This record gives sequence, C-alpha cells and structure tokens, in this order.
Amino acid sequence: MPCGLAYPMHRLPSQSIVNRFRVASLLLLAKWLLVPTALATLVWAVLHRDKLMTVISGGIALVVIIVTIIQWIIANRTRCPLCLTPSLAKKNCSKHRNARRLLGSYRLRVALSILFRGHFRCPYCGEPTAMEVSERRRHHH
Repeated sequence: MPCGLAYPMHRLPSQSIVNRFRVASLLLLAKWLLVPTALATLVWAVLHRDKLMTVISGGIALVVIIVTIIQWIIANRTRCPLCLTPSLAKKNCSKHRNARRLLGSYRLRVALSILFRGHFRCPYCGEPTAMEVSERRRHHH
C-alpha cells in the first residue's frame, strides 16, 4: 500500500487528472499565502504612507483574484473517483462525518495532503485517493 497505509486507496484514471489535482492544490495554497501578504503590505503601506507599497499590495490583490479564478476553473474538474464531487472546489454539499478542516478549510487540508503526502481523503465521501494513475486491468479471453 502507498505511504504505509493499511487500507486500499482509489487511484485516478489518468496522469493529466493527477496533474490537475496538483495544479489546483498549488493554486489554492498560493491563494492562502497571497491573501495575508496582500493585507500585510496594505497595512504597511497605510501605516508608512508608502505609495509604492500601496501599488504593490494592489498588484498582489490582483494576482489573488487571477489565481482564485484559475483555481476555481481547474478545481471544478478535480473530481473524487468514487463520489465524483470536486474535492478541491467549494461546494455546499454535505461533508463526510469524519472530514476535518485545517485553518477552517476542508479544501486546504485536501490540497496540502495532495502536495505533501501524495494522497487525500475526500471531504465529501471520506474515501482515500492516491495521486497515482490506476492500472487498467486487461481481460484475457
């Protein structure tokens, strides 16, 4: 079993889908890092009356908007192989009873698990999925 886990994991149907999960995760993490950066630079700019830092904080805010839109588009195509719910998209669906948050976010927990552990547990159905391509079984006749 991957990562020393004692239970079977689902796998994804293609490498492009694995890559889509990773890119959506990176963009979500980038958003989580850029928002406080934009706010901190804006506070700095206001406190020091620094026009350049005001422009920089506005630029970072614009990047946040662009990253959010791209992440939203990609994340809507990151579907759990079992329940088919987009695991990295913000949905108002019911979460699994054992789903846990990180800093108040189910999606951040999934994204960090994908990036640093190579697998994730769907917050909607609770099933584990490895960031690996499933092997297609060949039928011998």
